Amino acid sequence: MTVTPEQATDAANEVFGRHFGFRALHAKGTLLKGTFNATPEAAALSTAAHLQGGSIPVTVRVSNGAGNPRAADYAPDVRGLGVKFYLPDETRTDIVAQTAPWFPVHTPEGFVELLRATKAGPAMAWRFPIFLARHPEAIPSLRVNGPALLPPRSYATCRYYAVHAYRFVDAGGDGRYVRYTWLPENEEPRLNPVQARRLGRDYLNQEIRARVARGPIRFTLQLQLAEAGDPVDDPHARWPGERRRVNAGTLEITALETERETDGDVLVFDPSRVTRGIELSDDPVLRFRPSAYSESVARRT
Repeated sequence: MTVTPEQATDAANEVFGRHFGFRALHAKGTLLKGTFNATPEAAALSTAAHLQGGSIPVTVRVSNGAGNPRAADYAPDVRGLGVKFYLPDETRTDIVAQTAPWFPVHTPEGFVELLRATKAGPAMAWRFPIFLARHPEAIPSLRVNGPALLPPRSYATCRYYAVHAYRFVDAGGDGRYVRYTWLPENEEPRLNPVQARRLGRDYLNQEIRARVARGPIRFTLQLQLAEAGDPVDDPHARWPGERRRVNAGTLEITALETERETDGDVLVFDPSRVTRGIELSDDPVLRFRPSAYSESVARRT
C-alpha cells in the first residue's frame, strides 16, 4: 500500500492530537538565529553557495519530536535541529536533523506504521510487537536509538543526525554522496527521568533561552563520505564507521529569533530544499517529506 501525505498527517494527528497553528510533528520548539561559516574542505566537495566560506545567516529551530505542543520536555522523545540558510542570491536551503542516529525503517509506509504502533495506551502492548514482526529491520535500531530518547540537559549539548544522503557536486562536476551530523561544541550526558522531571515541563525551552543570552552556541557540521557500493537511497541503511569524515563548517547561534512565525508567517524546514551543488538521492522518505509538510502546513494554517 502506498501512503499519501494526507494519511501520514492523519497518523500524526491520531497519535498526538490535532493542534491548530502547530506542526503535526515537532510541534514544540524554539526559534533562534545566527550564522554558518564553511571550511575550505567543504568548498572543495561542493559548489553550494553556503559552503564557499563567508558568513551565511541562518534561522535555527530546536524542538521535541512529538506533535503535541504541550508535551513535557522531560518525556522520552527524539529532539530536532532544523537549520535554514539564507543564500546570497536570496534563495534558501535547509538541513533537518534529529537526535536518533538510525532511521528505523526503509519507507514512508513503514514510518506511518511506526507512528501508529507507538501511540501511548494499552493497545501499544500488542500494536508494537505486530509492527516489529512486520518490520524486523527496526529491531536493531531500538538499541541504538534508545539513549537518544532520554531527556537531554540542553538542546545545545546533543548530536543531531540528518539521516538522508545527498550528492555533493564539485567545481569539476564530480559527485560524492555525504551524510550530515551536527556535533555540539560541548556534549553532555543525558539526564535520567527523575532528574529531568525535577527541572519542569518546559525546562529545555527555558534553558536554551538562558544559554543563548549568555553567549553563542556552536555546532560543527560533519560530513560522512560514502564509498562506492554504499547504499544512498535508503535512510535505514548505515555506512561503515570507518568512512572518511570532514568538518564542513561551524554553526554559531547568537540570539532568539523573534521575527519569524508571527502574524501568519509559516516557516518550513524541508530536507529536500537543496541548492546548486547539492542533489537529492532517490531515497523514498526524503522524496515524500515535502508533500507531507505541505499537508501539515495546510492544516496548521
